[in-house]
Amino acid sequence: MTKNECFNLGYIARRVGNHGELAFVLDVDNPSRYNKLESVFVELNNSLVPFFIKKIQVKGNNATVSIEGIDTITKAEELVKTGLFLPLSYLPSLKGKKFYFHELPGFTAVDKRFGEIGIVKEVLDFPQQAIFSIMRGDQEILVPAKEDFIVAINREQRRLELDAPEGLIDIYISDKEEDESEKETDAGDL
Repeated sequence: MTKNECFNLGYIARRVGNHGELAFVLDVDNPSRYNKLESVFVELNNSLVPFFIKKIQVKGNNATVSIEGIDTITKAEELVKTGLFLPLSYLPSLKGKKFYFHELPGFTAVDKRFGEIGIVKEVLDFPQQAIFSIMRGDQEILVPAKEDFIVAINREQRRLELDAPEGLIDIYISDKEEDESEKETDAGDL
């Protein structure tokens, strides 16, 4: 299992007690969904290692967990501050304008006014807001990933339909197209 096939569930914050219990911090929208979790991948030395869960108690975004084979303070300490991962198949399907960041790369981005603007390269996750990074050839176009700007997400056709703020797409495209047309005019004058 690779990280590309998984999503980040959270991390192991600290050990709890003297018998190898661990405190997980769950970085997910609905932590209670994981209160019957049977296994988890832990990132160790840049690899994902599976561990089976004996007992889990979820409270808010935290969980107290007992893992098979981790029964001492020393073994538990080795896992503290490591990432937790689960396969993408554990994520519930989203509909409408809701999306997971990992699912949109490769979608064709189409703006209501401008038409097809390029292919979604990635969704950048900034503290203020997420941003769609859309590639039009070698030109990167950045559009805020706000629900107000998303008209529709067509998963079957792999299309992201946008209504970007007026003039935003033009900032990226008109300058470059004008430069290209000036180069062609200058070349024709020679």
